[in-house]
Amino acid sequence: MEPAQLDRTPFADLDAMPPDMFAMLVAALEGMSRHPEIRRVRHTAWQALRPAPGQRLLDAGCGAGDVARALAAAVAPGGEVVALDYSAATLAAARERHDGGDIRYVTGDVSDLDLPDDSFDGVWCERVLQHVDDADVAIGELIRVTRPGGRICLLDTDWGSLAFDGVDAGLAQTIVGHMHGRLTPRQLDMGRTLRRRLVGYGLHDIVAAPVTCYFPDPDSAAVVLPMVNPKVPQESWMTPNGLRERWFDQVERAGEDGEFLAVLTIWVVAATV
Repeated sequence: MEPAQLDRTPFADLDAMPPDMFAMLVAALEGMSRHPEIRRVRHTAWQALRPAPGQRLLDAGCGAGDVARALAAAVAPGGEVVALDYSAATLAAARERHDGGDIRYVTGDVSDLDLPDDSFDGVWCERVLQHVDDADVAIGELIRVTRPGGRICLLDTDWGSLAFDGVDAGLAQTIVGHMHGRLTPRQLDMGRTLRRRLVGYGLHDIVAAPVTCYFPDPDSAAVVLPMVNPKVPQESWMTPNGLRERWFDQVERAGEDGEFLAVLTIWVVAATV
């Protein structure tokens, strides 16, 4: 099954990545899951989804499976989590980290789910829709597999909200412009569109929460923001000669002076089917 992914982001074909690059990506995902700001986003989403014992939940785009494992603990006893990802390599990484919870790992495309109608009490979909060709198609599929009265919880980034301080504003804008469509998706505003999309599908009990992530130093920002991470291979940048070096010089200097700042809003939007 071919994923309905934009073809220029690093997430377009994870299974075709060289092993060392894939290992670095999985490590980055795990680092993000431990980051206090991402944990704050997920706490907001957890309260919106309201997982409970006995439920059957779908983690659509499960990555390395950290959320699926937490959901499995929340629905025990008697519940089940289906952890779905289009990447076989990513699912293998999730299986390696399995901790004994009731989780079924399946490959699949969020825009064309091979799952029955009305088969889940709730759906979690985190930072996936920004990468697909047509988010409304994917959301329609998530709604289709959720039973009436079930909850859908969508988490996604508003890359248009990304802002820096302590560095040259023009240089930051140039760097961010080069990253979009390469290390960040072309769909910059996905997070802020989620509420409208769920309203359009006629869902009710909609809650929407913008969570502004705050990064007070380069090390903290590098965990979540690829353009601040010096470990991202130089060939992935595709910037003019010397631009990457100028940028990291400024980032490092701002960090040393205590003046660095980055902010990014991630939206949590949930609704009842």
